[in-house]
Amino acid sequence: MGKFLKRWLWRFLFFLAGAVLLYQLWIFGHIVYWNFYNPSTSAFMQERLDVLQEKKPEAMLHHQWVPYERISPHLKRAIIAAEDGKFLQHEGFDFEAIQEAYEKNLEKGKFVRGGSTISQQLVKNLFLSGKKTPWRKIEEAIITLMLENVMSKRRILEIYLNKIEWGNGVFGAEAASRHYYGVSASALTAKQAARLAAMVPNPRFYDLNRNTPWLLKKTDIIFSRMVSIQIP
Repeated sequence: MGKFLKRWLWRFLFFLAGAVLLYQLWIFGHIVYWNFYNPSTSAFMQERLDVLQEKKPEAMLHHQWVPYERISPHLKRAIIAAEDGKFLQHEGFDFEAIQEAYEKNLEKGKFVRGGSTISQQLVKNLFLSGKKTPWRKIEEAIITLMLENVMSKRRILEIYLNKIEWGNGVFGAEAASRHYYGVSASALTAKQAARLAAMVPNPRFYDLNRNTPWLLKKTDIIFSRMVSIQIP
């Protein structure tokens, strides 16, 4: 390789490293900002809105931000019980859950369980696309470390509960509570909260199929775990 090509290769690599660093700083800036101000949307919300508007241009998402104290403690316990039992103990990653998920998926020969924590799920919702690539997993890990070191567990859970999908175009605890039960997020009962938490892995399906045997069974499992769950 000639000197000319080497020089341009090094320039390209330097430019690439600079671009990656600037992107990480952009992400970090958003995390710091959202530690004090509520995010109005997320990458996943925008992605879903685009899909809905392809079929119906006037389509809108159902979403209303509510502060942490106006979300039922039952829902906070239910979500932690369902999605991340060690939420208050880990620093962004539950390696035991990741190992269990890997072994379960290997046994079944297909993806049947994820090992992502609430922090990891929030990162995917806020910043990343739905495409699963090795680069995306690396980026997810980097941003999760940023999130855990900047935000408190309470703030992470508050944003998570306000931004996750709970139905076709339904996002956040307030919209979900009104969509399924006609009440505010603060008024949810323990059983209602357990049912909403059970829907999280496949919300659009359960929006249309609200009484499947598996959903009812999972609701009971989550409900039984909630009594031992601590919340931030």
